[in-house]
Amino acid sequence: MDKNPKYSRTNGPKKNGRLKRSGKKKASRTGKKPMWLKILLSFAAALVAALVVGVTVFFVYASSAPKLSEQQLESAGSTVIYDSNGKKIMSLGTENRTYVAEKDIPQQLKDAVISIEDRRFYKHHGVDPWRIVSAAMSNASGSAGLQGGSTLDQQLIKLSYFSTKRSDQTIKRKAQEAWLAINMDRQYSKDQILTFYVNKVFMGDGCYGMQTASKYYFGKTLDKLNLAQTALIAGIPNAPSSYNPYTNPEFAKKRRDDVLNAMVANKKITQAQANEAKQESITTGLVEKNTSKTVTSTEKIADPYIKQVIEEAKKKGYDPYKDSLQIYTNLDMAIQKRLYEIANSDEYLNFPDDNIQVASTVIDPDNGNVVAMLGGRKTGDVTFGLNRAVQTDRTNGSTAKPLMDYAPAIEYLDWATYHPIKDNRYVYPGTNIQLYDFDHQYKGLMTMRQALVESRNVPAIRALAAVGITKAQNFISQMGFNYDKTLEYQNGIGLPSSTLQNAAAYAAFANGGTYYQPQYIKEIVTGDGERKEFSSSFKQVMQSSTAYMITDMLKGVITSPEGTGTRANISGLYQAGKTGTNAYPSDISAKFPDDAAMDSWFNGYTKHYSVSVWVGYDHQYEAGNYLDNNSVALASLFYKNIMTYMSQGKTNTDWRKPSNVYVHYINGVRQLYLAGSAAPSSELSGSSTSSRSSSSETSSSSSGSSSSSESSASSESSSESSSNSSSSASQSSSQPSRPTDDNSSSANSTPPAEPDSQAENQTTNSEKPPQ
Repeated sequence: MDKNPKYSRTNGPKKNGRLKRSGKKKASRTGKKPMWLKILLSFAAALVAALVVGVTVFFVYASSAPKLSEQQLESAGSTVIYDSNGKKIMSLGTENRTYVAEKDIPQQLKDAVISIEDRRFYKHHGVDPWRIVSAAMSNASGSAGLQGGSTLDQQLIKLSYFSTKRSDQTIKRKAQEAWLAINMDRQYSKDQILTFYVNKVFMGDGCYGMQTASKYYFGKTLDKLNLAQTALIAGIPNAPSSYNPYTNPEFAKKRRDDVLNAMVANKKITQAQANEAKQESITTGLVEKNTSKTVTSTEKIADPYIKQVIEEAKKKGYDPYKDSLQIYTNLDMAIQKRLYEIANSDEYLNFPDDNIQVASTVIDPDNGNVVAMLGGRKTGDVTFGLNRAVQTDRTNGSTAKPLMDYAPAIEYLDWATYHPIKDNRYVYPGTNIQLYDFDHQYKGLMTMRQALVESRNVPAIRALAAVGITKAQNFISQMGFNYDKTLEYQNGIGLPSSTLQNAAAYAAFANGGTYYQPQYIKEIVTGDGERKEFSSSFKQVMQSSTAYMITDMLKGVITSPEGTGTRANISGLYQAGKTGTNAYPSDISAKFPDDAAMDSWFNGYTKHYSVSVWVGYDHQYEAGNYLDNNSVALASLFYKNIMTYMSQGKTNTDWRKPSNVYVHYINGVRQLYLAGSAAPSSELSGSSTSSRSSSSETSSSSSGSSSSSESSASSESSSESSSNSSSSASQSSSQPSRPTDDNSSSANSTPPAEPDSQAENQTTNSEKPPQ
């Protein structure tokens, strides 16, 4: 090569420096990457990184997946329900399964299930990425029936191990589900997996497995079904309640036809065969619905409670029929059994006939736990029948007065128990409807305590008017009484409500002003062992002083000679309560005796339990379906029986008076007031009115009723006693007497008529019978 610098590339002639510039330009071309290439490389790097992270996360989650078990795959998807002591009450569906062997599953059923649930079942290995895409496209077009993204393997794993609760469908659960599906596909043949599935799925009406459903719906085995019937059976598991041919024939037919379309698309049947099957009525071959079921005594007794447990589990996102759950409830089986025995035997009460009904709810005031529930009496072996304890189409009569009338007056207006209220002629505002009491008489000026103890109607509505409908409705809405429309004045003596609502609301009086949302379930354990504990939400809905003053007055309902609830009196027990009755509306009252009532209520409580009882007939407007005086007493006597039983072995202490509640005696009657309360009316106090005492007092009284013989000028000790023992001799003369059982009687005796809701020219207390 010529070394002459003259001809070198660097030292040669430089015309305008082009060679130098040309060298730089070439370097630029070889040193820079195009922008599109940079973007592509960045995307690839991000994809690889995401893949690495995803795989790592997948295997981390998969490592904690439950162990694959043939027993778990074969077992029916049964949920077990336990009482508060962890004792089994019942299982949902275990006894209702007829197992079908792999060799006995008809090919037609296999084709139908695979076509609608997982068309590539025999091609994938447990998880099918392509299925997710194809299912989305298929569902969007609607050309071949609806399909989901999960394979049949994954559905089986979910039914066997995991909850179907939407909030549980996490990345972790999906990873574990996929991992188990892949491993299951390695360990078992496709036909074995399909057999597990066919025998496990929930088919509605308590049936598990397709063989069970075939016998239940058509009265024959799977191999005897025609094409249309097979397609129906194959389509039910997706939504058993919606596709039930007995209750939803239209939806069931649509689902059946979707299965037939899917079978055509999967080339398992011809279009002509599908068209012929679609012409068959959905009811063809259906046997008469079988409502009979072998029910154990425990299941029968707990039936209304279990019905609510299942509903509550569903509200929490679980499906007790699809998920294999362990549900631990707040049910006290001993109390539940006693409720049932009081209602269904003649050992405790004398019911006039077998048609009269009773409903009751028992709640723990300290936490909102529903302890027990009675849905009716003489109901036979019906499973999950009408639960009257949660029906809201009857009004609660005068048990509404403490809730809507007097508690808001104390809470918002600082009314004292001696607050004067007129019991005189009253016409509902904006109407010509005059309000009466049971006796069609007026008693003139009286204290709030006397008005509540004697359950006078006019004073209650005057209290409501003083507070205002809006404030009163807002007050009770915090205690579970929620209505779409604005309430009216007549609702101050009757709120459409259930025993569940009433027991929960009165529990707020019992515990010092806190409302707890009623709760049936305390814990749920899913198939993979995950535990979820539940407790009631709560809110302080009134001051403790309001709750105490209401309680103090409601003691007198039970212990005062003038009280309407004397039949609920339990000797020596610190308790409070309120009666309620509904008279027939004036337009039909002439068809019934003058003293006839439609409904009787009693809401009562101690520190340990809040109880609501309703008594009445399902069809209260039919001839003979009315409550006479003896029947009206049943609600109070039912309460007395169950509260006596529940209080055995429990502490028995009085409620402690809050420091902002003061004591005042008027005519020997213990009255309570707040710092903002108005002074006593001279019309009520007379010459025997004492000066206001200090805020401290001995709170060992059990009633505070108007029958007590306190000295009007007595002052009370600053120390409060929480026991049920008598005070010292020096104080005994100033303390209200302990409750006695002098006013109690049997159901056969005739009680005084209870002065509750009755108004002329109105139908306030007329309701439709439970449906």
